Amino acid sequence: MVASSHPALLLVDGYNIIGAWHWLQKIRDRDGLEFSRTALVETLVNYTGYKALEAKVVFDAHYQNTPSYEEKHTSKLWIHYTAFAETADTYIEKFCASFRHRNPSATPRLIVATSDQAERQTVVGYGAEWMSAQKLAQEIDTTKRKGNTNYRPRQKSQGRFLFNSLDPKTQQTLAQWRQGIR
Repeated sequence: MVASSHPALLLVDGYNIIGAWHWLQKIRDRDGLEFSRTALVETLVNYTGYKALEAKVVFDAHYQNTPSYEEKHTSKLWIHYTAFAETADTYIEKFCASFRHRNPSATPRLIVATSDQAERQTVVGYGAEWMSAQKLAQEIDTTKRKGNTNYRPRQKSQGRFLFNSLDPKTQQTLAQWRQGIR
């Protein structure tokens, strides 16, 4: 991602991604939509934190007669539930159409993650970037691997003293210093 003073904004078509990712489909089929939504959101929390971008996950009201509402999950991630009879596609299209008008001085990137081809054409027409569900999954996997290579597990201590966790050469050097031998 290109660094700028304004982080990129990633709009995620929640149920589209759940339907496209095999592991989220399994969670949905086994445990229900609630658990698959939670798994998607937690995955995006880690991804957005590492990539330093903001994200909004959009879920359809799913036939619930409720008004739209938004939850701030972290400082970089929001969850938006559409109003009754409003689809996530409609919300995303409206958001893309008004995005540049709401942010005229800033030119942050707007990226829409969905595998819906009609949605792709529409959001690109509004000037947003498009990312398929598979591409997002690849990006997240790459990010996880980079994060794991930066993580170095601690060696198991051989006792309760710090001295015991040192390598043998360092232990020998310290022992010589303690005895006054250089």
